[in-house]
Amino acid sequence: MLYVILFILLESLITLDYVDTTAAQSIGVCYGLNGNNLPSKQETVDLLKSNGIGRVRIYSPATEIFEAFKGSNIELIVGAGESLQAIGSDPNAANAWVNTNIKPYAQYVKFKYIIVGNEVHPVTLLLGNSYPPSAGAFSQIAIGYVQQIINFLVRNGSPFLANIYPYFAYAGNQKDISLDYALFTQQGTNDVGYQNLFDAMLDATYAALEKIGGDNLTIVVTESGWPSFGGVGASDENARLYYQNLINHVKGGTPKKPNQPIETYLFALFDENQKPGAETEQHFGLFHPDKSPKYGLSFK
Repeated sequence: MLYVILFILLESLITLDYVDTTAAQSIGVCYGLNGNNLPSKQETVDLLKSNGIGRVRIYSPATEIFEAFKGSNIELIVGAGESLQAIGSDPNAANAWVNTNIKPYAQYVKFKYIIVGNEVHPVTLLLGNSYPPSAGAFSQIAIGYVQQIINFLVRNGSPFLANIYPYFAYAGNQKDISLDYALFTQQGTNDVGYQNLFDAMLDATYAALEKIGGDNLTIVVTESGWPSFGGVGASDENARLYYQNLINHVKGGTPKKPNQPIETYLFALFDENQKPGAETEQHFGLFHPDKSPKYGLSFK
């Protein structure tokens, strides 16, 4: 029996009336800044344009980034960064954050989502059950926290944002999860009708949402990636296979939600040599810091 611990990290979403929330689907990338050798913000925008990447996620507001993205027509997802506690506990602080970081650029930058929270603790936000995917459910401890967020998203017609990492599930349970299943290269379906781990994780999340009133929510995959070095299964070839297969795959849907393109953000744009944590954390980049591609991917 396959047992999967889902690395799905909850994020809540504020949708503002001047933020573009068009539901068009495409591949985006996550743009982290934990490196001392990264190209300038303007060089980065030029790189995104030259590769046809039209959506970018950043983790905190930054004037220099907003200036570089002005008039680029690239949709931007902005995280609240270290302001989470302040804006989550004081409406005045939240309004001030928006007035300072968003409104001055709203005419020139295509803001898509404002994300409040990333990898929020407690870690009990992981699913209590995930296999088979149809039995996906939040743990009892998590429901008390998650329910309010789901109710908010349903009321506002906003998507549920989740980071989904088959890599970490595979690395943590190689006994039950094959590399082919994690890399989209498995031939045929398993005993519950799934051909890849990404779909199983995503559909388990959909099933969990349905059980607490989130039947009509759309999931946006705000992070998914594979490292090229530093851990089990981490190699250039495996990363290339994962990213290209993911790009191709999300144009369709999952067994539970067929023919529905999945808005997905690849993690991450560059290798980040100062990113804390395990060695793999510094090797998720699609490009080297000198802007040369690691894998020669097609993002269309």
